[in-house]
Amino acid sequence: MAIDHIDLSRIDLNLLVALDALLDERSVTRAAARVGIGQSAMSSSLARLRRLFDDELLTRAPDGMRPTPRALKIAEPLRATLRQVQALVHREERFDPATVERSFTVSLPDSVEALLGPRLIAQLRRDAPGIRLLLRSVDRTRILDELDADQVDLAIGLFSEGQLHHKQRLLYRDSYVVLFNAALIGLEPPIGLDDYLRFPHVLTSLRETAHGVVDDALALIGRSRTLAVTTPRFLVVPFMVRAAPVIATMHARLATSFANALALSVSPVPVPLDDVAVSMLWHASYDHDPAHRWLRDLLVRLAHEPPAPGIL
Repeated sequence: MAIDHIDLSRIDLNLLVALDALLDERSVTRAAARVGIGQSAMSSSLARLRRLFDDELLTRAPDGMRPTPRALKIAEPLRATLRQVQALVHREERFDPATVERSFTVSLPDSVEALLGPRLIAQLRRDAPGIRLLLRSVDRTRILDELDADQVDLAIGLFSEGQLHHKQRLLYRDSYVVLFNAALIGLEPPIGLDDYLRFPHVLTSLRETAHGVVDDALALIGRSRTLAVTTPRFLVVPFMVRAAPVIATMHARLATSFANALALSVSPVPVPLDDVAVSMLWHASYDHDPAHRWLRDLLVRLAHEPPAPGIL
């Protein structure tokens, strides 16, 4: 749709900044402080916004101000538009990793944090010491909402969902292997299906369910396994395997690294499993942000570089 410059020129675009603050704070007083204007000026802006949108936008409620359905519908497109305007203006500034000051909140599983975290922080301290990271666990049931609410800058994990205003990029692909302590179970790789099913398994599940891709694959051939323990933490699994006569089916990169560090064994999985695609996910409004794009490119490069000996 072509831009109607005459019609658009009649709108005070500062009102959109005020509206974003009002919808986020749900308080005229707090929104005014956030924008840096007086409370009466923010009240005047709200009145003008109501006329512009022909909607109350925010109504009084016992717990504060409550957005109307129309306000809820425009909140995310408004935030995305303001981000794009901000990125457009800032993009003209020269980006220098050595001098940039920026914080990024990154949601990711502990397996990816173990594989890439040490090298990432070493690279940042060397090339971009002003970039700070807040790493947190990824929740696939909430991650899209967290990206939309600007609570997370970048997510890493196994993602198949997303909307038009979300961007996704492959970080790396990984396969599965069996991890076990040969001294405790009395086997050497490669192990066959019967031996694979003879010992109890350790399952890692972020969905708090005692069922995984291995169980789906076994069901197709009429077999099943016994689970000894289910845990949401990938990094504890190798230590369980080292201490007990159990086996685990893990992503190959992490399992191989721990096998080398803890004197464990790895073997091909004796049942067909699809490879996994570990991806990055972010809000489209940050797609052209120079620092954000630099961090994404760095992660891709690190994901394709072999780790130094002795480092996960």
